[in-house]
Amino acid sequence: MQNMIEDYLRLSAGNRRSFLRRTGLVTAFFTVPGAFAEALVTTPAQTEGPFYPNHLPLDTDNDLLVINNSTTPSIGEVTYVSGRVLDAKGEPVRNATVEIWQCDAHGAYLHSGTGNAEKRDKNFQGFGRFVTGSSGEYLFRTIKPVPYPGRTPHIHYKIRRGGKEFLTTQCYVKGHPGNERDGIWKELNEKGRAAVTVDFLPMKGGRAGELAARFDVVLGVTPEA
Repeated sequence: MQNMIEDYLRLSAGNRRSFLRRTGLVTAFFTVPGAFAEALVTTPAQTEGPFYPNHLPLDTDNDLLVINNSTTPSIGEVTYVSGRVLDAKGEPVRNATVEIWQCDAHGAYLHSGTGNAEKRDKNFQGFGRFVTGSSGEYLFRTIKPVPYPGRTPHIHYKIRRGGKEFLTTQCYVKGHPGNERDGIWKELNEKGRAAVTVDFLPMKGGRAGELAARFDVVLGVTPEA
């Protein structure tokens, strides 16, 4: 996955958008499917919350920083979020639709009921989708999540396949002081917190201070082929 991101950074601005749409470029990152199944912790389910988009944007790809062919990027710390979707046995889940949604840098969601709506960044897509390949890998380009009143920074996730929904959860920023004050994060036990709380670190090869985070999603079931 790191090589894929580095390839992306070497492209011209005009070619980056099409690169992120080419889901087939995501290849296997681990070579032994299921080898660490016994050590896997099932990703805990968490509330969807009130702000899953009630009107999906026309652009739902995996680059949340630029809408369609706009030349104006969104505000925020550019972050590449990647990982794999695995089943209960540690095998990669192919053709899973990974959906993410989050507030913009001002704390506003892509939802009619969001707070701070008057300040919403209209250049931030706010929602994206990615369909996993044979390795179960996914990749999004987005912003580092920010806090808003009552919540610590987080990114919402939903995993679907074949019309069936398998998991809704949230991903958190490791070490953020707001975590200990967040009621939803605190509801989890120690293993559950560790499973959904990840590092957001400077990305190797980044040219403009980009961050990278890896969040593997482990389903509690094995979806039928």
